[in-house]
Amino acid sequence: MTDLVDTEPSGLAALLSAYAGESMPRHRLLWALDARFAKLAATTSEPMIGQIRLAWWHEALSDEEGVKGRGEPLIDALREIGTIPPAGLSAWLDGWEAMIGDIDLDVYADGRGGGFFHSLAGEAEAPPWLIQAGAVWALWDLSGHVSDRALAADAIERARVKLLSGPLPWPAAWRPMRIAYGLARQDIIKGRAAPGRLTPRLYLRLLRVALSTG
Repeated sequence: MTDLVDTEPSGLAALLSAYAGESMPRHRLLWALDARFAKLAATTSEPMIGQIRLAWWHEALSDEEGVKGRGEPLIDALREIGTIPPAGLSAWLDGWEAMIGDIDLDVYADGRGGGFFHSLAGEAEAPPWLIQAGAVWALWDLSGHVSDRALAADAIERARVKLLSGPLPWPAAWRPMRIAYGLARQDIIKGRAAPGRLTPRLYLRLLRVALSTG
């Protein structure tokens, strides 16, 4: 897999979670989980080893009896607030698996982004447009966290093709994802990679997008 950097939870994730209202604790934990998956993918070069590690997370996060994964702080915290299993988990993990070994950006985007947005939404079913919005965001996010600039450019171009047209029916509870997608869309339209970290400029952009979304 190509090198990934800055895989720890970011300031941007914390800011987006703050717009989740009563769901903020759940959003923060899910962002932390996504960062854990990112670190796993970044530190695994053998696809089979990666599959084994991701399978463990899938089993632990799907065990509603609370046995598997007990003692892992992140899993314990998710259990405590009743977020096991997270919605969209299988797709989410499939997306990260697509970044181990031979990279498949389309599977990554639909899986990591679509599955993650589904999980943040917290609904049993997610509309196709939300999955696509998540895919766009994931490609944008990846572009700011890889050392291979050709891969980053490819991710932005694929994201441009996936951009949704027209206004989307974002529920108020999905405001964090709406803001994340809005930030991604701004850069993608300009052919610009995501910032690698939270900068003052990105912070101000986030505030403007948040204000425009009510």
